[in-house]
Amino acid sequence: MNFEYFCLTDTGLVRDNNEDSVALDTESHIAVLADGMGGYNAGEVASAMATSFIKTELGRWITEGGFEASPRELRRAMEVCVDNANRSIFNAANAHAGYAGMGTTLVMGVFVAGRAMIGHVGDSRCYRLRKGEFVQITRDHSLLQEQIDAGLISLEQAQFATHKNLVTRALGVEDSVQLEVNEFRVEDEDLFLFCSDGLSDMVSDERMATLLVTAGTLEEKCHALVDAANDAGGRDNISVILTHASDRQARKGLLSRMLGR
Repeated sequence: MNFEYFCLTDTGLVRDNNEDSVALDTESHIAVLADGMGGYNAGEVASAMATSFIKTELGRWITEGGFEASPRELRRAMEVCVDNANRSIFNAANAHAGYAGMGTTLVMGVFVAGRAMIGHVGDSRCYRLRKGEFVQITRDHSLLQEQIDAGLISLEQAQFATHKNLVTRALGVEDSVQLEVNEFRVEDEDLFLFCSDGLSDMVSDERMATLLVTAGTLEEKCHALVDAANDAGGRDNISVILTHASDRQARKGLLSRMLGR
């Protein structure tokens, strides 16, 4: 399985600074996106610490043998890296007055041996487009999602809720954090979208799916998504990562059969 990546982050139309951070390690097949929060500039410090730490540490682990690791071993490596990143952010927040209260959401993917290991903390999301079906494959760690799950609020009511951004998990807020990790089989032509809530709060799932299907290259798709969020008001920072999977061997075999070779 071959993977192609592209990422884009944008300040939006309302915020003065960008507290989102994205990172790619195409050799280790790691994608990381974080949406920071906190006082002046603290949010962007937290998100940058998270993406940089995870990309570096997990990338080193994978290149030193992680490509042969079992799903259980890879899951554990992801958890350890995120826990260490969390402690670094938490310690920095407690050591510097200007960083007090900073934290960040996180969504990440590791693509190895025909599978995607998707981890997240908070309400940054991962979606998958497969054969025209667009689905959210992460579940928000947020007060709003808990109310939906408990039947206290409907999906229709949730669209107009004023507390969409109250997360129940974040890196750097406490001295430990729980990363939720799920494993997914990857198929030919799967497209994974990682995004901050600056996109998902402004653009409907239906609109995102349409743009992913109709836009051209991964770069053009990313720009189309960011433009759509800004066209809708751009009230927050907007970040996206796209990962496209292709099984060239499978398609080569199909072509050979079609040509009778």
